[in-house]
Amino acid sequence: MEPVKPPPQGRAAEPLTEYVHRVTRRVRAFDRRRPLVWDLLLTGFWVVAALIDAAGGWRNVAHDADVPSGLVLTLSLALTVPLFWRRGHPRAALLVTMPAALLSSWSGAALQAALLQLLLLHHIALRLPLRTLWWAAALVTAPVCVTAFRYGDDAGSWNQQLGSHLLSLGVAVLIGVTVRTRRDYTEVLEDRARRLETERDQQLRLAAAAERARIAREMHDIIGHNLSVITSLADGGRYAAAKSPERASQALESIATTSRQALGELRRLLDVLRDEDRAGSRAELSPQPALTDLDRLLTGVRGAGLPVRTTVQGRATLPEGRQLTVYRVIQEALTNTLKHAGPDATAHIDLSYEAGGAVALTVTDTGRGGPSPAASEGRGLPGMRERTSLYGGTLEAGPRPRPERGWRVHLRLPEESAQ
Repeated sequence: MEPVKPPPQGRAAEPLTEYVHRVTRRVRAFDRRRPLVWDLLLTGFWVVAALIDAAGGWRNVAHDADVPSGLVLTLSLALTVPLFWRRGHPRAALLVTMPAALLSSWSGAALQAALLQLLLLHHIALRLPLRTLWWAAALVTAPVCVTAFRYGDDAGSWNQQLGSHLLSLGVAVLIGVTVRTRRDYTEVLEDRARRLETERDQQLRLAAAAERARIAREMHDIIGHNLSVITSLADGGRYAAAKSPERASQALESIATTSRQALGELRRLLDVLRDEDRAGSRAELSPQPALTDLDRLLTGVRGAGLPVRTTVQGRATLPEGRQLTVYRVIQEALTNTLKHAGPDATAHIDLSYEAGGAVALTVTDTGRGGPSPAASEGRGLPGMRERTSLYGGTLEAGPRPRPERGWRVHLRLPEESAQ
């Protein structure tokens, strides 16, 4: 014997089951697109088969071969034409075929087309509530009982007729229930896949929204603070230009330093957001501001003309995320003071580090007070509260109680939860 040749390289042999599944999927897809075509084809096939049987073949199994041909033709059409509505109205189609099936049994014609009632029973099991099967099965069994009652043993033993009929009925119902279960299971899987896809898209949109909010907070903190400092320095330098050129020169130098610092922070933020690395090497990224950078922040604020006093209790042993939150809250509070407190205002920072990573921060000023400085901008206080909520903390901001003047911002971060 010659050895079996292996399939060509890169083209594996297609298993028979995969081929059958592929063909079945194509047939079902065509049926979903053109259901009327399939209904016409199937109904036409059984009508033609019944007419061929009515031409004379029915006498080979008939109990009475003298049944009029016109009646046989009418019964054949009555048993096959209702199949056209088997999917949309299987119960009605079964009821329509019942008189023809009973008459076929009573007359002795025993037409084979009566077996098509099993197809209608299959569609009832496939599409209607299962409780409908009880009376549907009883109706389909009635013609067999009529034959056994009228012709007795001439048509075969009663047990044989009823047993074979019940077996066929059970197979039709079992196939319908199996296909229905498989279809429902597939629909559940498809619905779950759709829901998972929807949830994935929602998560992506939420992540994108959170990222946009984070970028907006960072941009607000960087640009808002540094521009406020630059504006204050420029105003001071303009007033000092005529009387004290040296002070004006110092103000210009501070403006340049603050501008370079702002550009550096913006460049760092944009490098983090960049999707692709630079050609040849990655960008050199600096860390986000931390509490160690607080002195530089205060130096810039004092240089802009706002006296700031600090009181620190405890030792800072915080993770980077918490340090950034505290830093940004202080930066935002001092920026608002520069913008809204007015001349001759002062600020005081009271920072307390507690056990377990807890932090208490209070920033007060002696400015004019009044409405929320972030009410018109929509980024200041909301951004601080969003940062605080990430760590389960609380943030309070509002005018100081009378008779004191100014604004007060109080931050409270609880202890870190145990991992």
